[in-house]
Amino acid sequence: MKLVKSLLLGSAAGIAAVAGAQAADLPSRKAAPVEYVRVCSAFGAGFFYIPGTDTCLRVGGRVRAEYIVQQKFNGVGLDTQDQYGMRARGRIYIDARNQTAYGTLRTFVRLDTTVSTGSYNQGTNGSAPAFSGQGGITNAGIPGASGTSSNLDRAFVQFGPLTAGRSQSFFDFYADALNYGPIRGSDNVVNLLAYTATFGSGFSATLALEDSNEHRVGNVVVSPGSASNGQPNVGNFIQGGSDYPDLVGSLNVAQGWGSAQLSGAVFQRKTIASTGFGSGDKTGFALQAGVKINLPMLAAGDELWLQAAYAEGGISYLGYGGNSQGSTWSGNTNVGRLLIANSDANIDVFGSMKLTKGYALTAGFLHYWTPTIRQAVYGSYSKLDYSNNIGALGNVGLDPEEWRVGSNLIWSPVAGLDIGVEVLYANARVKSFVQAAGRPVGVLTKSDDSFQGRLRVQRDF
Repeated sequence: MKLVKSLLLGSAAGIAAVAGAQAADLPSRKAAPVEYVRVCSAFGAGFFYIPGTDTCLRVGGRVRAEYIVQQKFNGVGLDTQDQYGMRARGRIYIDARNQTAYGTLRTFVRLDTTVSTGSYNQGTNGSAPAFSGQGGITNAGIPGASGTSSNLDRAFVQFGPLTAGRSQSFFDFYADALNYGPIRGSDNVVNLLAYTATFGSGFSATLALEDSNEHRVGNVVVSPGSASNGQPNVGNFIQGGSDYPDLVGSLNVAQGWGSAQLSGAVFQRKTIASTGFGSGDKTGFALQAGVKINLPMLAAGDELWLQAAYAEGGISYLGYGGNSQGSTWSGNTNVGRLLIANSDANIDVFGSMKLTKGYALTAGFLHYWTPTIRQAVYGSYSKLDYSNNIGALGNVGLDPEEWRVGSNLIWSPVAGLDIGVEVLYANARVKSFVQAAGRPVGVLTKSDDSFQGRLRVQRDF
């Protein structure tokens, strides 16, 4: 028996030795090394390398909750408006960059989705709250019903000096940098194609082709007239399409003391009459100068903004309307019970096309009381001139002269979190025709004002 056991054990040992030798000859199958995400420091904080590539990526976003209280004006016997509104906005963005022999290659996409209720959905100013609505019934007759909007806020490719896609207009400078509620001044996001040349020492110049459709304010205001009062009835008008994009140029300098910019735009404006009488085609322009001054001698982060703009035929460059989804304003706006007409072009009583002239002055000051508490004070003064067309029939007022002034106080207890309150005041004067027996017999000047308050809680990440 012992002999049998010895033979069996010896055989097993021999088989094991042979098997081990054969296994040593087989190729090794070790686990593939794990490629951990690496920090990319070439473009600032928050970037990391996409595994397996040399592309640096940053993913971020925002959640904003906002609450508004403002006056309401419904008219006699009506109570359709809410005096308050609520809004929730979610934002996500992706920023991808590479270093190339031609400069930085950047791709940026930012999406916003917003749900608004109450007074956010009332009045004629749809993309930003009116100070008070007129009418106030929206969404199939439901007062203040919930409205959801999704917006491609940014989507562009930058390759060295070229920018192509959807971005902030290169005309813009202040662009609502400090305020919550709207004040006058260009703040438009449009489709564009641009070339930027840099000269060193912080100087750069940009030439851009920007979508005229998004810069236009599409109403055409017509002076009242009829054969009965010796003035021709010029019929109905619409604003015509453009033959070329808006041509925008800017010269910018950014240095330790702050920054400054000169901007200009040239564009085409057309009117088309149903009768053919009064149709027109004119070239308009806009000019703007702005400066931002850093004030560290007061407190770290303090800054002063000053801006002035003038336009003929392009009032979106002043902050009056704009067809862009990224525009701060919609077509018409309200101040109290005044409905202000916004129009790039107007037709006088003889059917002649006129470009609307106007200017806007904007200022803002930001001060840090402590590293976590800051306050901004800002305002705008603007005036439009409809030339011979000094007013309109009905409730629509023209030639507005308007003041807007406001202040917000913001607490940032932790990085990325803002809790702020704002009070904003507007005062406007407009002109409209007084009529008797169906004929305009004089001009009436109306004025009104309104207050608005907001609470905003915002987290950026």
